[in-house]
Amino acid sequence: MNSRRTFARVGALVAGTAAALSLGSIPASADEAKARIDRGTNGYTVNLDSESQITTLFNLSLGGGNSLRAYCVEISVSVDPSRPLYESPWDEFPNPDSPFHENRDHINWVLQHGYPAHDLSALEQTLAEQGVELHNGLSEKEAITATQAAVWHYSDGKDINRDDPARADREADADVLALYDYLTGESNVGIEEPNPALEVGPESATGVAGERIGPFTVNTTGKITEITSELPEGVTVVDADGNELTAGDIADGTEIYVDVPAEAAEGAGEFSLTATARLATGRLFVAEDYDRKPAQSLIVASSDDTTMKAGANVEWEAAPKTTPPEETTEVTTPTPTSPQPPAETTQPSQTPQADSEDLAQTGFSAMTPLLIGLGLVGAGTAAVLLQRRRKNA
Repeated sequence: MNSRRTFARVGALVAGTAAALSLGSIPASADEAKARIDRGTNGYTVNLDSESQITTLFNLSLGGGNSLRAYCVEISVSVDPSRPLYESPWDEFPNPDSPFHENRDHINWVLQHGYPAHDLSALEQTLAEQGVELHNGLSEKEAITATQAAVWHYSDGKDINRDDPARADREADADVLALYDYLTGESNVGIEEPNPALEVGPESATGVAGERIGPFTVNTTGKITEITSELPEGVTVVDADGNELTAGDIADGTEIYVDVPAEAAEGAGEFSLTATARLATGRLFVAEDYDRKPAQSLIVASSDDTTMKAGANVEWEAAPKTTPPEETTEVTTPTPTSPQPPAETTQPSQTPQADSEDLAQTGFSAMTPLLIGLGLVGAGTAAVLLQRRRKNA
């Protein structure tokens, strides 16, 4: 479970509407991820370097009536009981300059080996094996003081005052110092960040109708008790092979898909899982609106079984429409044949026209009539002259 991981609450799609819904985010585990400080158990005031701080094992109330116990990891920031806290991964610890980032695995080791992860008798046995003699055993106040002081040693770089560890009697001081030395000693090799009790990732995915959208991977330390969905009719939650899933089919590492039929319109929806699990020791809780106004961050020291939810949302587009190919008319191309010589045609003879300047002059000259005429004129003239001579004679 991760309070920074969110899923949308989506209403049913309006009939006939193809537009995608607008998805609003809420915490992934809803009220189960929200914790409120209600009360706590005090240890002694511890002396650290030049300052003194009261130590407290806080009780955090979760939705559904479950509770956690936690220590603080920011000595200089005040607790604000009026503001809820949300679970966060270690990487999202809100103070970038805090020693928490480089020492968080050592803090987790303290929590896993301190109080109340180990009860008082178990801690007494562990210290006896270290050769430590306690004074009338180990009290709860001594155990809380030493464990919180060891957390602050790593989260805030604060060292306990060895000459005056706590505002208590000398025997209590000695017992507090003995447990503190064990929790911050060579045995503390660190423990990596615990897995979330319930987480679904990624938070959202998109696809196209006709596809299986996903995978969404489930991480859980508990048992899935219910799966619910708000999806249009025909859209189902399935495994990789397309088999519809039930709560009993889902466990840590299961991959979930959302199967959208090819004919589905554009749309959206979400699914969620409910699990019964125990929040792991070492999980971090950060105050709401920390960036606006810092408030104490807490880290889980122990928890009870808790009912929680997580889920994811999906959106898809309608499948693209396919256009049928256009019908075409087949044109038959004739088979080529050998070229044939053109047929000869007989042109009829034409009579030349007198007024046609373009006609061929086939052996006839236009000067011939002129010369004949001149000859006749000359002959006529000669005849006239000859007749006149005869009359005169």
